Amino acid sequence: MPKITFMGAGSTVFAKNVLGDAMVTPSLEDSVIALYDIDAKRLSESFLMLTAINNNLGNKAKIETYCGVENRKDALRGANYVVNAIQVGLYDPCTIIDFEVPKKYGLRQTIADTLGIGGIFRALRTIPVMFDFARDMEEVCPDAWFLNYTNPMAMLTGAMLRYTGVKTVGLCHSVQACAPTLLRHAGMEYDDSIQWKIAGINHMAWLLEITRNGKDLYPEIKEKVAQITEKHGDMVRLEMMKRFGYYVTESSEHNAEYLPFFIKDKYPELIDRFNIPLDEYPRRCINQIADWEKRRDELTKDPHLSHTRTHEYASYIMEAMETNKPYKIGGNVLNNGLITNLPRNACVEVPCLVDASGVTPCFIGDLPEQCAALNRTNINVQLLTILAAVTRKKDYIYQAAMMDPHCQSELSIDDIVSLCDDLIVAHEGWLPEYK
Repeated sequence: MPKITFMGAGSTVFAKNVLGDAMVTPSLEDSVIALYDIDAKRLSESFLMLTAINNNLGNKAKIETYCGVENRKDALRGANYVVNAIQVGLYDPCTIIDFEVPKKYGLRQTIADTLGIGGIFRALRTIPVMFDFARDMEEVCPDAWFLNYTNPMAMLTGAMLRYTGVKTVGLCHSVQACAPTLLRHAGMEYDDSIQWKIAGINHMAWLLEITRNGKDLYPEIKEKVAQITEKHGDMVRLEMMKRFGYYVTESSEHNAEYLPFFIKDKYPELIDRFNIPLDEYPRRCINQIADWEKRRDELTKDPHLSHTRTHEYASYIMEAMETNKPYKIGGNVLNNGLITNLPRNACVEVPCLVDASGVTPCFIGDLPEQCAALNRTNINVQLLTILAAVTRKKDYIYQAAMMDPHCQSELSIDDIVSLCDDLIVAHEGWLPEYK
C-alpha cells in the first residue's frame, strides 16, 4: 500500500489528473493519499473532489488532508512518492510583480515562469521552500521519490539534485506533446508507427529524430510547414526549426522569451510577425481563476464524479516502480555526462527508463552543436540562479540576469542591476535576505 503525498493539493484540477490517475491504476488504487496545502479552502475542495472519485471507485484509497507548515512533516511521513505542484507567491502578488516591475524598464515577457527575469525570481522564491521540503523528507521519508512538476523546472530540479539527498525527477508535459504538435502543423497523421527521440533541457529540448517505420520524416515535415502562409500560434518554433534545423519541445510563447531574437523594443513589428502573445501568463491566470469559479461546483459537489486516466507521467512512474514493469519517460535529471556537450552540473531532459530500481536516464552523446549552443545560453542563467539561491549573494542574481538572452539583448548592465534591486524590494516577505 504505497503512500502518495501531494504538495500543493489546492491545485485542484491538476490534483484530479495525477491522483485520479493513481486511483484508477490497479497497483496504486489502495494508496494512502496525503493532500498538503497552506490554503485550507482549496485543500478542502480538492478533498471533496477526490473523495467523490474514490467513492465511485469502491473507496479503495485512503485520503488524508494536512494544512499549514506545522503539519507538513506529518503529510510527508512515510511517503513513497511526493508530487510537487506548488506555486510560491501565487498570481497575486508575485506573478504580477514579475511582469509589472520589468515593464518599467521596457522589458516585456510572455510566460515568465522558466527563464528570463521572471523565471529567475520565481526560482529564488521557490528554491528555499523546496529545500524545506527536502529537509523534512530526509527525516521522515528518506527513500521517497520526489516528482517535481513546478517551474522553473530545470532550476528547481537541479537545485534539489545537487544540494539535497532527495531522489528527484522533474516532469513536464511538453515532451509528450512535441511530435504530435509538429505533425499536426504539417497535416500529417500521428499514430503508433511514429518514433521520436527528444533531448536537451526543459522547455528547450530538441526533437532530434522523428520517423515512421524507420523513415526520417523531417524532410517532408519541413517542406510542408514551409508552405504555411496564415498566422498561427506556433510561429516562433517553426522559425527556429527553419534556422537551426530541429523542432523544440515547448510552445512558441515560451521560447520567444528564452531567445534574443523575437521580443525586441527596437523591432516591435516582430511581435505581430511572429504572433507573440505578450503578457500571456497573467491573462491565463485571470482566466483560470474565473474558470475555477465556474467549475468549482462541478468538481466538488458532484457525487457521481468519475475519472479517466490521463497522459501525465506521475501515475505511470509510480506504477512502474510498484510493479517493476518498465516505462519510458522524458525526465529532468542531472546531466552527469548524459549529453556530452552540455555542462555536467546542468539539469537536462532526456529519455529515462523507470522500473523498481528507480529512474535510469539514457546516454545521448553530443547534441547538434547549434542546439547545444542555444541550450548553454539558458543553462548559464539556471546555474547562476541556483548559486544565488544557495549562497544568498546578490551578485549572482545580477549575473544570472546579465546572462539571460532576453535581458542582455534589451537592457544595459546598469538597468539589469537596477531591475534586480527593484524586484528584490518588491518581493519583500517572499525572499530570504540577500547580501
